[in-house]
Amino acid sequence: MATYIVLGQFTDQGIKNVKDTAQRAQALKDLAKKFNATVTAVYWTLGQFDTAAIVDAQDDASLNALLLSLGRLGNIRTQTFRAFSENEMGQILGRLS
Repeated sequence: MATYIVLGQFTDQGIKNVKDTAQRAQALKDLAKKFNATVTAVYWTLGQFDTAAIVDAQDDASLNALLLSLGRLGNIRTQTFRAFSENEMGQILGRLS
């Protein structure tokens, strides 16, 4: 499984319905299961992004399908980063000559 950090910004629709944001987070967790992914954490943030989620998915394609399905709902736009654990980074660094 790969880990991703997904940052979100509410759309106009999303902010108009912000009272539903906790329910939407739960819906994201449920939706993720359909794409062999797991949302391990959701945070609401201050600053440029409104939300941050930690998602584990079997591959980039699975995560992309999940995020496209999420985007179609119209409440949030996302920016995604692949994250590497300390162990994974150690393995990567071990490949350096």
